[in-house]
Amino acid sequence: MKNILWAIALLAIAGTGCNKMLQEDVVTNTTDDFYNTRNGFKTAVNASYAGMRIFYSTERGMTLTVVGTDTYTNGSDGNFKFANQYTSQLDARYDHVRELWNGLYQSINNSNVVIDRANQVKDLDSASKSLGVGEALFCRAHYHFILLQTFGNIPLRLHENKEINTAATRDTASKVYDAIISDLKMAAQYLPAVQNEWGRATKPAAEHLLARVYLTRASSPQAQPDDYANADKYAEGVIKNYSFKLLDDPGKVWAQGNENNVETIFAAQYTTDPLYASPDNNACRFFLMQYDVLNGMQRDLANGTPWKRFRPTAFLLDTLYKDRVHDVRYEKFFTTVWFVNKPATTPWVMKLGDTAVYMPGRPVTDAEIKSKNYLLVSSDKYTERLYPSLNKFSDALRPDNQASGVRPFIAFRLAETYLIAAEALYKLGNAQGAADMVNAVRMRAARQGSTPAETQVNQDAMKIKATDVDIDFLLDERGRELIGEQLAWFDLKRTGKLIERVKKHNPEAGAVEAKYLLRPIPQDQIDRSSTPFPQNPGY
Repeated sequence: MKNILWAIALLAIAGTGCNKMLQEDVVTNTTDDFYNTRNGFKTAVNASYAGMRIFYSTERGMTLTVVGTDTYTNGSDGNFKFANQYTSQLDARYDHVRELWNGLYQSINNSNVVIDRANQVKDLDSASKSLGVGEALFCRAHYHFILLQTFGNIPLRLHENKEINTAATRDTASKVYDAIISDLKMAAQYLPAVQNEWGRATKPAAEHLLARVYLTRASSPQAQPDDYANADKYAEGVIKNYSFKLLDDPGKVWAQGNENNVETIFAAQYTTDPLYASPDNNACRFFLMQYDVLNGMQRDLANGTPWKRFRPTAFLLDTLYKDRVHDVRYEKFFTTVWFVNKPATTPWVMKLGDTAVYMPGRPVTDAEIKSKNYLLVSSDKYTERLYPSLNKFSDALRPDNQASGVRPFIAFRLAETYLIAAEALYKLGNAQGAADMVNAVRMRAARQGSTPAETQVNQDAMKIKATDVDIDFLLDERGRELIGEQLAWFDLKRTGKLIERVKKHNPEAGAVEAKYLLRPIPQDQIDRSSTPFPQNPGY
């Protein structure tokens, strides 16, 4: 597997060169003219990707997108429960919004170095320049879009910072959307369908993001008449025009070592090289229950380091994953049984490999519990420390239990492309077309029977009709398929369902209100601006 690897260096212009695959030297001291050379240009291109590791698979990115939704609430651990509970601590001093804001704008500037200086590079052929600019345009659009969804009106930065300028203004969302779409369309022209190094931007990655952007703008005050049509056009183009396919087994999409599969469109890259490993890649920790204090258990790499940040809501487990007969996604995506890795003799003999903990996903009687030589957890007894654990991001290849994660994070995959097309078609009045797109995702999640006839029964049970499709069903399906993949908060906000569904399904988040449809502008951005820089309403 070939990976593109990135690291942030001096002056918000990153130097990279992680291993033999990129054949770059680590840059620690540079002059401004370096970025007008072939090596400097390539270094700046690689640095454009640094923002992916600011957002994806990090505590800041996941806390701002996973919890405070209808599907995930807070666990017992961490200092940021207020991000789920929507309390007054979620304010302009919040570390995660400051880190996201500063980190993505730094990466936008990295991208602008590439775009502004391409024509000044004399020792590089035009094809390589166009490719580098295409990658930088993709990254710049990606970061602006994350910031726009998170904060609303934001400064639009389309040129490199060459001098200190403390004046700043918030550009309109309409202007930012136009720039994002323009960047992605141009990126799609410059980028190839496939890159030699996995992890670099491609034409279908740009088109997938275009579909997501159009779908988001379509339900915003900045909506244009053809937004849903464009969302469908670009989504269906990715589905039909390239070699992507839905894997037969949804559990294999996130299998460690298999991230570069035919369903993956774009992934943020990480590395085992300690010089470049990101200390923020901790998705493997956030979703885990506290197994390591239970009888017969101790912390190990296979089971992970349980930080207990994110806990599934009853709505997710009992409603969205209610059908566990025909639909395999719950059993594929969640760990519900733990095996003894620390033999014990009390309160019963527990040998290595025996069952230590089992969560059958249903209420169980006291008699059942007492009859087992392991901890049997009834579904009505889940706590902030004890619950089924999402395993999509499990990482057994970390050097040790203190080390951060090393695996890529799949940011775009074909299942979401189908669901983007489904939502767009539904909004265009084509409910049957929407159902067809949803069914493609649901069919592959149908349990494989021991005979073709049994498999067909499961597929028939999974298949929906046009009359089944509405926005809540589409959100439910995105929850079942894309759970944990840093989309839930954006999905609920985009569809106007955040307050309604969070109040209904997340008891800890009952304080959610209209002001929380935007995150607070970081206070240090307001303080360092020499021009008035208004805060979002209510903060």
